Amino acid sequence: MGFYRQAHRLGSLVCLLLGIGSAPMLHAADWPSYGADSSSSKYTSLDQITVANVTSLQARWSWDSPDNPTVLENQAQQNFIATPGAYKVTPIAIDGVLYISTSYGRVAAIDGVSGEQLWVFDTKAWETGRPTNLGYNHRGVSYWSDGQNGRILMPTNDAYLWSIDASTGLADPQFGEQGRIDLTLGLGRAVDRAAYTQISAPLVVGDIVVVGSSISDIPNYKEAPPGHVRGFDVRSGERMWIFNTIPQAGEYGNETWEEGAWEYTGNTNVWTLMSADEELGYVYLPIGTPTNDWFGGHRKGDNLFAESLVCIEAATGKRVWHFQFVHHGVWDYDLPAAPNLIDITVAGRSIKAVAQVTKQGFVFVFDRATGEPVWPIEERVVPRSTIPGEALSPTQPFPSRPAPFEPQGISEETLIDFTPELRNEALQAIEKFDYGPLYTPPSVRGTINFPGWFGGGGWQGAAADPDTGILYIPSGSAPMVVTLLEPDPAKSNFDYMRGGNGAAPSPRGLPLTKPPYGRITAINLNTGEHEWMVPHGEGVRARIIAEGALDPGPVGSPSRTGPLLTKTLLFVAQEDGGRYVLRAFDKANGAVLHEIEMPLPPSGTPMSYSVQGTQFVAIAVGAGADSRILSFALAPEAQR
Repeated sequence: MGFYRQAHRLGSLVCLLLGIGSAPMLHAADWPSYGADSSSSKYTSLDQITVANVTSLQARWSWDSPDNPTVLENQAQQNFIATPGAYKVTPIAIDGVLYISTSYGRVAAIDGVSGEQLWVFDTKAWETGRPTNLGYNHRGVSYWSDGQNGRILMPTNDAYLWSIDASTGLADPQFGEQGRIDLTLGLGRAVDRAAYTQISAPLVVGDIVVVGSSISDIPNYKEAPPGHVRGFDVRSGERMWIFNTIPQAGEYGNETWEEGAWEYTGNTNVWTLMSADEELGYVYLPIGTPTNDWFGGHRKGDNLFAESLVCIEAATGKRVWHFQFVHHGVWDYDLPAAPNLIDITVAGRSIKAVAQVTKQGFVFVFDRATGEPVWPIEERVVPRSTIPGEALSPTQPFPSRPAPFEPQGISEETLIDFTPELRNEALQAIEKFDYGPLYTPPSVRGTINFPGWFGGGGWQGAAADPDTGILYIPSGSAPMVVTLLEPDPAKSNFDYMRGGNGAAPSPRGLPLTKPPYGRITAINLNTGEHEWMVPHGEGVRARIIAEGALDPGPVGSPSRTGPLLTKTLLFVAQEDGGRYVLRAFDKANGAVLHEIEMPLPPSGTPMSYSVQGTQFVAIAVGAGADSRILSFALAPEAQR
């Protein structure tokens, strides 16, 4: 199929050059990387779909994942553990072809006009067993070309990186061994493949492919795989550099791991997407929490470069600058998303900026060349821990601008108050736990964290408008309870681990806190001011009314995908009260202009591309044995 498509394109070009009767060639507008570009803007300049005609958007084609029959076969054999969860991929689009990964580790090429499957390559990653953490979970591929040959870079759940010929769908024999390299090797210590996986698309910068990792979040031992980040030659697979996210002996930051904790502590990994400024030659690494997420008595110190944004040279992997968002983290406030690179003007000064959203509900903004904060960041005193052996940092950083885009901490002011009865139940419920402002630490009694590990900001990230300097952030409000316990010494060498149910109290089945429970916030990064905020979805509005409360209006749902931003529109999808909808918002004010009902729940971030004069919007939906890509376009009569 790949050769046929190449021949078809060549024939079209010959017809054009010879003047043979045919329509002029219409070039495709691509979506060449997961976040649209290396800046992770999630923005397209395509403007065929507008505020004026978006109501004419309609389904164009649907593609079924090749995993679906395999899942059914496994279920027929009672192998239910091999069932994938939500389909979270975002396709990339190159010259009218979509390239996509599946939850089981297959890679497919799809005709962007018809949805026809052109080829499938099977890494067979799923056959090695259920991956750690979220199981069969994959979010996308990356693309590289030297102008003649194209390659699809696919990191797999069983910790290999594959290079696949974009035209033929065959593994590149020049890359590693028969098209793949083993990502568990070369990390400075032995790595258990069962605890180490890949879920996110790598980052391609020039001829370097940069790879992070996903590492078990529920370890029983303090010894764990390190989350070091590596750059590989995209042609050969040869390792070009390694950046030690846990600094080794003699390296900058090693002293922040006291009592030799750097030798055995793991995680501190980039499990999400990354960004790059190709003009500066810099890569930006959003780094996660060290082992384990909730207790750090065995890793005293600030623990660089955990929960930090680190700028490194793309060619060498050398650190340029860094900023740590959480010192000695015990809240699972790892950086969840690729930072957005955006040029802004602040007080008359032009700044090439990088903006990082966090689970806490902050946006931190820096000069991306120097790491200088655009607005002051203050170290504030935070609560101390009551856990023996824990040694928290006395302060944590708070940005002066922008204001948080989500509420933070639990107090009487944050609790649900639709009726006096609901209010009293909420007050009684929280008295069973420890609670307080942001960074109230975990406890044996149980602490309510707000936001919880769901965020605030999530892996879906934000979209950045290059024309206006406005950042658009879908977010969710979801408190959780973290309870520490002393594990069985025969099964763990931690002093404390997280245990018990993580759900927050739920008065009469309603959320503990005030709405919105999901929101979309537009923040002007030229001023640091919020432009607008709207609840995202109806949420539990009907249930609140059923409790005898006045109609609160839409209260939002924490379910969300990432954003897709165009010249005039903002697209975000969600599951909302049993409905699965892709919404188009007016990006100027957050007004909902159109809703498209979908047959299955959305989890992937929507993307957009154009081919043969038509702009498409595509999104991944479903899970398990029914995972699909849906594509939408304007009705023919509505196209300009």
